Amino acid sequence: MRLRTRVLPLLAAASLIGAACGDDLPDAADDLPDDEVVETEDEPDDAATENDAATQADVNLTVADSPLGEHLVDGDGLTLYLFDNDEPGESNCTGDCLASWPPLTVDDEPTWGDGVDGDLVGTIEREDDGSTQVTYDGMPLYFWAADAAPGDVNGQGVNDVWWVVAPDGRAIMEMVPETSEDDGGGEY
Repeated sequence: MRLRTRVLPLLAAASLIGAACGDDLPDAADDLPDDEVVETEDEPDDAATENDAATQADVNLTVADSPLGEHLVDGDGLTLYLFDNDEPGESNCTGDCLASWPPLTVDDEPTWGDGVDGDLVGTIEREDDGSTQVTYDGMPLYFWAADAAPGDVNGQGVNDVWWVVAPDGRAIMEMVPETSEDDGGGEY
């Protein structure tokens, strides 16, 4: 019995590795006698789980909530910004600007999740390097280099020209409310 309890996980692991590589390997339970196979009811559907993971990884735009309300983020939850000095379909953030404000770029067509208006999603070709930058309602989208984690909105209002983007495409120009020292929070 001990040999079976050690072999079953190894066979299952080999099956998963083979499936990940595209090989069509039989299920490890297929090699056991019927009286040794244990059925469980709450096993996740591997195909659905893999599909959901691939879908989330492929999303370039989605919507998140912060103290500023709902706004655009990338598939990893990092906040996206627009630049007042840009024009629809044209990026004016070049050179040194890009060190602080990296553009949201894609290799293929952009994808989006719930809350994003797909009719507003587009792309432009950047003149400086030829990369494809994602736009929303015509405006190029950027990250703020100082935003380190999902939910950070530290680029909001920088130089009064950088703004978080609402799901309808407008710039959110409100500032993050400051927290008082008394409630344990620091100033934003």
